[in-house]
Amino acid sequence: MSDFLMVFTAASTEEQAKALLRSAVQAKLAGSGQVLGPVFSAYWHLGEYGDGEEYKIQLMTSADNYKALEAHLVETHEWENPEITAVAIDRGSAAYLAWLADPAAKPES
Repeated sequence: MSDFLMVFTAASTEEQAKALLRSAVQAKLAGSGQVLGPVFSAYWHLGEYGDGEEYKIQLMTSADNYKALEAHLVETHEWENPEITAVAIDRGSAAYLAWLADPAAKPES
């Protein structure tokens, strides 16, 4: 298992996406992140087709922080069942990964 993850979610507005990103980084649940978009999405929800614009949020964190980050996103998200996915960061510069592992990027106990 990788020690680091890139976690993704989405929001309906740029303001909501920025608020989710800021709250996760300020809580030290992620070392950094970006808001991308708008992007066009197509999906099935409650048995019905839907599509529209949304904003993607990507957050970099340690595997140890994932559960707390996921809980934070679920708690603060505007949607009842938000998309939250993660992929392992398989490779990265040694300096960047050391920075991401720094205790300053970990939640306060």
